[in-house]
Amino acid sequence: MTASAKICLGAIVGVHGIRGEVKVKSFTEDENNLTAYGLLSDESGNRKFELKIVGHSKELLRAKIKGVDDRNTAETLIGTGLYVERTKLPSTEEDEFYHTDLIGLMAIDPQGNKVGVVNALYNFGAGDLIEIKTIDNRLEMLPFTKAFVPSLNLKDGFIIVEMMQYAPTDEDAEIED
Repeated sequence: MTASAKICLGAIVGVHGIRGEVKVKSFTEDENNLTAYGLLSDESGNRKFELKIVGHSKELLRAKIKGVDDRNTAETLIGTGLYVERTKLPSTEEDEFYHTDLIGLMAIDPQGNKVGVVNALYNFGAGDLIEIKTIDNRLEMLPFTKAFVPSLNLKDGFIIVEMMQYAPTDEDAEIED
């Protein structure tokens, strides 16, 4: 499996004021690391951004982008992912990885049966979730813990998952006479 050449460190999600400041959602472990690796780019690499963190707006960072001096220009950047070349980031330790390393990995159950592929990872505030696109094209989310993801094998391109077992619903129950 080849590692992604770029890693998304954050995204521009809004604007602040009239002087071109943007609101940025940082995806880094420490939000202050967003600017620690030099120039950022959009996903294509065609646009480069020199950011300076100037404050906070709730859970978001407020940043000034060199050359963006008005609200209208800043608004055109909403939705832009902020990427850095993977080679600029620290190497991962044995049990560490970047989220992008997991996307697309085959998900198998402990018996070796294919369950699906890793579609995404999320954190809505209560812990990490892993989203699996199952072989029947459903999207299932699991807590990203050892109990539900007991093993990762990046080298061979798969993870082992313990899918949740659902209790029968009223619709599944037999009707008694």
